[in-house]
Amino acid sequence: MPFARLTTATTPTAHIGLGLAAVGRPGYINLHRDRDLPGERTVDALRARTHELLDAAYAQGVRYFDAARSYGRSEEFLGDWLTARPEVRDVVIGSKWGYTYTADWSVDAEAHEVKDHTLGTFLRQRAESAALLGDRLDLYQIHSVTPDSPALTDKELHARLAALAADGVSVGLSTSGPAQADAIRAALAVTVDGEPLFRTVQATYNALETSAGPALAEAHAAGLTVIVKEAMANGRLAGTEAPAVMREIADEEGLGSDAVALALVLHQPWAGVVLSGAATVGQLSGNLHAAVLDLDDERRAGLAALVEEPEAYWRHRASLPWS
Repeated sequence: MPFARLTTATTPTAHIGLGLAAVGRPGYINLHRDRDLPGERTVDALRARTHELLDAAYAQGVRYFDAARSYGRSEEFLGDWLTARPEVRDVVIGSKWGYTYTADWSVDAEAHEVKDHTLGTFLRQRAESAALLGDRLDLYQIHSVTPDSPALTDKELHARLAALAADGVSVGLSTSGPAQADAIRAALAVTVDGEPLFRTVQATYNALETSAGPALAEAHAAGLTVIVKEAMANGRLAGTEAPAVMREIADEEGLGSDAVALALVLHQPWAGVVLSGAATVGQLSGNLHAAVLDLDDERRAGLAALVEEPEAYWRHRASLPWS
């Protein structure tokens, strides 16, 4: 398992990763992108921003970087960064397949990505990822699995994924939607030749959406590495958007609400890596304070009152505009 590398890391930030969804393409659903990104969101501008973030993250102890085929040119930007820094060998590199980027570098595209979990898409996107990341790819995840995904039942696909794992690339999945727990439990039951196929699971978990927690604990107990995405709920738990109880804790500590949101997830005993989706170096630095922020029982009880019903949370997320 590539994440074994993190067990030897000595910095408290080693279990915070950097996700590239917000900077690998000009449009995404995070709040306030108008003030976070360069005025001109050209390929070169976002390449430079991505490299700036990767440099800052690595310098501050971050050791997991997460891309996807649908994150625009994130794999390209990450691959370029790795090629220019051959001495950087202690990081873990993950990417995802299953969505095709269709926005053609436009914020106003009718469709930004198209989902397809069939074998044909895996074979095409695996070749595309290999061309950009080569042997630096440690983890390949099925992107946004739901309980009805054919990726959970396609035996031929499972055999191809097992062959990839035999070649040294760990196989995982990410989940999405109000039935994340069902998808995770279904994935835990998938085996090839009697061996579990998936070695990691990436799921949404934050102060507003905690429904996947019990299933993630089960995955952790089964030996999977748990990666948490959207710990700040696409910006709903950061800055002035954050609920009052979160801002109060942040003010007491002299930190931002983003650090409180990330710290809450880091306190979960099953959380292996928690992703920052920072779009600026300042945001990243603020996020990384989560690694040393203590949340006692009283604070966690106050934050527990923020939980929403999963269906309501995911309806709200689906309503966020691409910007």
